[in-house]
Amino acid sequence: MERKLTCIICPLGCSLTVQLEGKKAVNVTGNGCSRGKAYAESECTDPRRTVTSTVLCADGSLVSVKTDKPIPKEKIAECMALINKTVATLPVSIGDVLIEDVFGSRLVATQNKR
Repeated sequence: MERKLTCIICPLGCSLTVQLEGKKAVNVTGNGCSRGKAYAESECTDPRRTVTSTVLCADGSLVSVKTDKPIPKEKIAECMALINKTVATLPVSIGDVLIEDVFGSRLVATQNKR
């Protein structure tokens, strides 16, 4: 099986072709660097995403948040369910952990809120 991707690691946007045998990437072509190869292999075998969203604060306002590491793509809906149940107590500072374990990542604030 063959899969075509556009690399998103740098602004070059290399056109990648990945040869797959089952769920294993056996060959990557089109990459301009080793980071593109690693991206293609990961995207085809274990796609992950950094989730950005907002969390409700106790005063009714919102604070922006993100996972500090990418999580498995298939866990995004579950991650959002956790985020939507969370209420932050003010004050919140950039980097404060609002959820300690979100599928191997932490949910952290990306803005200061007083």
